[in-house]
Amino acid sequence: MSGGIDQRKRLLLVVACALVDADGRILIAQRPEGKSLAGLWEFPGGKVEPGEAPEAALIRELAEELGVMTQAACLAPLTFASHGYDDFHLLMPLFVCRRFEGTPQSREGQALKWVRARALRDYPMPPADAPLIAHLIDLLGA
Repeated sequence: MSGGIDQRKRLLLVVACALVDADGRILIAQRPEGKSLAGLWEFPGGKVEPGEAPEAALIRELAEELGVMTQAACLAPLTFASHGYDDFHLLMPLFVCRRFEGTPQSREGQALKWVRARALRDYPMPPADAPLIAHLIDLLGA
């Protein structure tokens, strides 16, 4: 153990997307009841499967969760989160996507909301997601 970080935790690679609409708002989703961290708001995305590229995982997750189609060329890497939870360590690249097809729809029982970057702080988020807000404010402003 060095620097207070437990080196033995399982590493979980997930990918997230700041989906940005024509008005410069970002889509967030509320974790449904029954899931860990239920009720908190997060950026759409999910687990990266073994052998899967993060961009491919994000394209798949956006289609499954929201019915939205995009392609790798439309995903711009912005930053990442690295956060230790009790039983695993989360590594989460955050991509920005401004070009996508379809209107996001809740396909997994999650509430969806379009919000301005500065308003993201008004929504309770998982510990890994909250530090990403400053990067989105820098990119998108108000």
